[in-house]
Amino acid sequence: MSCDITLPSPAKLNLFLHIVGRRPDGYHELQTLFQFLDYGDDLTFTLTPERPGLRLVESVPDVPDEDNLIIRAAKALIERSHVELPGVTIGITKRLPMGGGLGGGSSNAATTLLGLNYLWNLSLSNDQLADIGLTLGADVPVFVRGHAAFGEGIGETLTDANPPEDWFVVIKPACNINTGKIFSEQGLTRNTPRIKIAPAFEGDASRYRNDCEGVVRELYPEVNQSLEWLSKFGPARLTGTGACIFGRFPTESAARIIWESKPSGVTGFVAKGVNVSPLHTKLTELK
Repeated sequence: MSCDITLPSPAKLNLFLHIVGRRPDGYHELQTLFQFLDYGDDLTFTLTPERPGLRLVESVPDVPDEDNLIIRAAKALIERSHVELPGVTIGITKRLPMGGGLGGGSSNAATTLLGLNYLWNLSLSNDQLADIGLTLGADVPVFVRGHAAFGEGIGETLTDANPPEDWFVVIKPACNINTGKIFSEQGLTRNTPRIKIAPAFEGDASRYRNDCEGVVRELYPEVNQSLEWLSKFGPARLTGTGACIFGRFPTESAARIIWESKPSGVTGFVAKGVNVSPLHTKLTELK
């Protein structure tokens, strides 16, 4: 086995996000549909038997290494293994915007769990890795399991789904959104009726909505402006609590035509929705 690997750390979209209740502990009960994109960060893991410990090649701006989900995931694996493991140096090629609602940090954590499980030959199952991931964040398990899914609870109760693998224009408005602020807003819808699992997999998810969108549009005019522009070409929606928004298109060429017409200064990308995570595709090739 090679002593180093480079693995994808893909983005996700919440194709819809319904808030169906609130738990006694303050967390919100959700129903959502996760799908991956063939776009994201890359993580490189290099084993360093001669040098124990965990190191990042480069720190993420404004994130202390000890708080970085990559390091926290690696430490969680070490604690679970109960054996001495070779050191590792981890490099990241960052493409996903921080705080965009694309799951970048959670995806990084999942790629670390799966990548080091492979390199360290720990033989932990995806179920075991997902349990570890849940201690790091509610979105980590869907990235660990690697399949598009209908999510319930706080997003951690997953049922595999197969939404259409369309193309998306993803826009990142020029603002950062505080998730805690959104979920604490009095005007947030918290009583959307629950839907059954099957209808979430059938037909066009545009029948559904993101319950955070109204509050976010009021508080962040940049998001409102971007949604108004993208909505000219079809349904556009917020992912997670934002700030990223997306529009769905049937072909790559249709998506790129819209992308080329974007206003000056707009950032984002075009990507394909995929139901099997690129991370899992790559690991299957390695085995």
